[in-house]
Amino acid sequence: MCRALLDLDLPLPLFRQGKVRNVYDLGDKLLFVATDRISAFDVIMANGIPEKGKVLNMISVFWFDLTKNITPNHVITSDIDEIISVEPRLFEYRDILDARSMLVKKAEPIPVECIIRGYISGSGWKDYKKTGKVCDIDIPEGLKESDKLGEPIFTPSTKADSGHDENISQQEAMDRVGADVFKLLKEKSVAIYETARDHAASRGIIIADTKFEFGKIGDEIILMDEVLTPDSSRFWPAAEYAAGEPQKSFDKQFVRDYLETLDWDKTPPGPELPLDIVQKTAEKYREVYKILTGKEL
Repeated sequence: MCRALLDLDLPLPLFRQGKVRNVYDLGDKLLFVATDRISAFDVIMANGIPEKGKVLNMISVFWFDLTKNITPNHVITSDIDEIISVEPRLFEYRDILDARSMLVKKAEPIPVECIIRGYISGSGWKDYKKTGKVCDIDIPEGLKESDKLGEPIFTPSTKADSGHDENISQQEAMDRVGADVFKLLKEKSVAIYETARDHAASRGIIIADTKFEFGKIGDEIILMDEVLTPDSSRFWPAAEYAAGEPQKSFDKQFVRDYLETLDWDKTPPGPELPLDIVQKTAEKYREVYKILTGKEL
């Protein structure tokens, strides 16, 4: 197994560093580079998952292209040669950046995360058990964990620069961004989810929920950041789906399950992951990429 890329030092001004992505400033453009860092419980682990960044980047590229007729997005190109033609200083980093980089338009982020839930799971399930609702949305009584909802629901959250995002009501989201922008975000988010849900279902995968981020360039609202990746979505194998319990998933569940066995208080620094957990997680990421796109990484 190749080594995980945890960081890199490019001859470009660093615009922002997230848990996984390094974002570099190219004037009116940004360069997104997805590393192999992995986080759990909002803490970055000491070691990463080899090629995870490539999976995240290339799955996003796939979905951006599939949904571009629903809404414009920020992608300029993910082709490494085209990226180098824009920024020749990256030539010597070609092999490192290939498949894990995306040149995008610089947009002003809209300060609401757009979460779509097609199934009741995670924080939505916890909310439902306590209140009978999900983010102030009335849900039918008698649902079991992982049940499919009658129709997808839009449950926005805050967009935190660090720490946890917090679920908010649709009214609060509307107050933050305005009624017209809120309506567009909701409509586009549901449409993207339904398109992706149907494609994934044809490949034997359930998309239980996901989150989208949008930004503005002038008056235009565009889809940005990452789209429908294992880090931003719950992907379940349809053949093993059984309502009434947590589901197996194509994501970092191996990592979370392992961490729960440790005497660790879920504060930084994150522990080092054993080789078998790294390998199993890497296999899951590559597997979901192949199933969804029909291509090898």
